[in-house]
Amino acid sequence: MNSTSKITDVPVEILIAEDSPTQAQQLLHILEQQGYCVTHAANGRLALEAARRSKPTLIISDVIMPEMDGYELCRSIKSEPGLRNTPVILVTTLSDPQDVIRGLECRADNFILKPYDEHHLLNRVQFVLMNRGTGNAEQTGMPVEVFFNGQNYLITADRLRILNLLLSTYDAAIQRNKEVTLAKDDLHRLNTKLEAANDELEAFAHTVSHDLRAPLRHIRSYAQYLTRSDSSTLSEPDREFLEHIVGATERMNRLIEDLLAFSRMGMSDLRQVSINPQSLLDEVFRQIQPEIGMRNIVWKRNPLPSLQADPALLRQVFINLLLNAVKYSRPRNPAEIEIGCLAETPDEIVIFIRDNGVGFDMKYANKLFGVFQRLHRQEEFEGTGVGLANVRRIIARHGGRTWAEGKIDYGATFYFTLPSKVPGIANEQRLA
Repeated sequence: MNSTSKITDVPVEILIAEDSPTQAQQLLHILEQQGYCVTHAANGRLALEAARRSKPTLIISDVIMPEMDGYELCRSIKSEPGLRNTPVILVTTLSDPQDVIRGLECRADNFILKPYDEHHLLNRVQFVLMNRGTGNAEQTGMPVEVFFNGQNYLITADRLRILNLLLSTYDAAIQRNKEVTLAKDDLHRLNTKLEAANDELEAFAHTVSHDLRAPLRHIRSYAQYLTRSDSSTLSEPDREFLEHIVGATERMNRLIEDLLAFSRMGMSDLRQVSINPQSLLDEVFRQIQPEIGMRNIVWKRNPLPSLQADPALLRQVFINLLLNAVKYSRPRNPAEIEIGCLAETPDEIVIFIRDNGVGFDMKYANKLFGVFQRLHRQEEFEGTGVGLANVRRIIARHGGRTWAEGKIDYGATFYFTLPSKVPGIANEQRLA
């Protein structure tokens, strides 16, 4: 048996009050490894009944439990003549400043932080066991009324217990601060590595995309030259093969352009200003008019609130989403496309673009915004699978969210959010 398992010559019996089987097993293992005799109760009521029967040397109780919480258990222990000398250690996250006040109010002897640090836990246990005879639980201090956070608390613990509890709280706070500092340092190192990896990936994508363009231009040029040659030198199948090559190079060129745009998205600086969305949409419609052509489309443009974003990037979001709606509503005559504001709160503005097109199966919704992810064949609807990925990346850079809802043959609705307020934006020039 380890030396910590006895205080003087009296065997140490510890009662654990913990409703979580996992947490209880962890505590049992740590304490039994030190030679302590440990029993367990699943809640405060059962722990009180067990304490009355066995008179444990020490009680370790979780704060949050059903039927009777740790504070009430401690208060009951300290109120019973046969148990009031039994030290009680409360297990808590100390996330609420009132935890300390409640601990003083119920005359707890110490705190242990959750999740457990084994070394810290054993030090607290040994400290309480070694000092459990130094105070006189029969003599409580003068009642002191403490007003904290809108509530009154009556503190009756003796001075030594108050001092020990406050010291243990201070020690726990230092321990938690060390853990937070280490976690922040780890997070900083991981973020640095992630930023470096992202920079390398973007530079690689940009370089590869740029270097692919030259040989692709040569392939397309030679294929186009051959298709324009004397028809007597080419068979009809050969001419069709060359046309397929030209079409493939054009699709590959669009893919490279989209990939370049996607890689540049993370390199450009974000300039957020207050934007008049109606003026921006007018500009967007002029830009996409060649893609619309003579299509029969019923447009519904609802009023939109002022938006705070990078104008060039937000323009790209609207272009991608509107062209997406135009493309996938092609089988409809007339096609119906609606733009509007779903909600406006102090935190965010929700914009939607809805169409009556071919829609999609919601079980594949998580794939829509992935790079090169497509839910339809190239023969049905052209595209590279990069446009929606660009939308998500742009909106994420603004601190917003993107998602979509749809049903096969009943159209789709794409949503994105933008923060309602951006710090410092009042000093930016308004984009009319």
